[in-house]
Amino acid sequence: MTDMTPLAALPGPATQGPAALSRKAKAAIIVQFILNEGADVPLSSLPDDLQAQLTQQLGAMRYVDRDTLNSVVQEFADELESVGLSFPGDMAGALTALDGKINPRTAQRLRKEAGVRQTGDPWERINKLEPERIEALVLSESTQVAAVMMSKIDVTKAAQVLAKLPGDKARRITYAVSMTSGVSPEAVDRIGLSLAAQLDAEPMKAFKVKPDERVGAILNYSNTSVREELLNGLEETDSAFAEAVRKAIFTFANIPARLNAIDVPKITRDVQADVLATAIAAAASDEERRAADFLLENLSKRMAASLREEADGKGSVKAKEGERAMNAVVGAIRDLVTAGEIELLNPDEDD
Repeated sequence: MTDMTPLAALPGPATQGPAALSRKAKAAIIVQFILNEGADVPLSSLPDDLQAQLTQQLGAMRYVDRDTLNSVVQEFADELESVGLSFPGDMAGALTALDGKINPRTAQRLRKEAGVRQTGDPWERINKLEPERIEALVLSESTQVAAVMMSKIDVTKAAQVLAKLPGDKARRITYAVSMTSGVSPEAVDRIGLSLAAQLDAEPMKAFKVKPDERVGAILNYSNTSVREELLNGLEETDSAFAEAVRKAIFTFANIPARLNAIDVPKITRDVQADVLATAIAAAASDEERRAADFLLENLSKRMAASLREEADGKGSVKAKEGERAMNAVVGAIRDLVTAGEIELLNPDEDD
């Protein structure tokens, strides 16, 4: 036992029968026993009021004799063995258990009806947001709240968000971070919960991808003439949206500007050599030829020489066949991006 004081020196009776113990006292005995054995007890997952009650119960107790301990442990073990199936016990727990398994719209509706929020650390949710979404939150909050946000999220993401903010706003937030040393943990928790509540209150969106990215993804697989015709028409209707779509488009010709040179060898794992050679042979415009040269220059000399020889041997490639090969290369790069193996460069950002 942790209390090594001789039993004779303790006030009160040295024993207390298990029948006279409350369930709270028995729970405290089990927790203390497990802690004494050196095991971890994840009590932080309990509601705050239960954590408080358990702590108070532990503080009020002194000791129990070995017979009482054995009896309580046996009773606890018997209850565990008799349990056939356990349930979350409340709507919040049920929704957490079914997260990702039921329709998100249904989950959101049930949360609103029951008045419960998503469980877990709200800052983990906030940290998983895209920099653009965090930027919007920062702009909608006070400088002090924004400083706490910058202090809680990953430093790399915080740097991305600050880079997107107007200069004066970014400077005020950066200075405010230096004044957060006196912020209490409770205040940080309240801010996190308030921001999470804003996220919960947002209406569900039918599309996760932005409109310009969706149109760009469609035009990625259109042939060049159709793509340019549509973009020219779009510029006449909405020049700003057309510009956003152009930035979202990633074609074979965009490879030198968007693909990191060290990632070029990874493409060869998913694109057959014959397809890659066809794409290189089909390069007709200056931009496409630069893309072909970029790929060859960043492959091993042996592989590059083999692809050049195979591409030269193909001679003139039909336009449709060339488009298919180039789309296969682009598709493989996009698959690598989706899998998180590579990241495309942003040509508008400084190195």
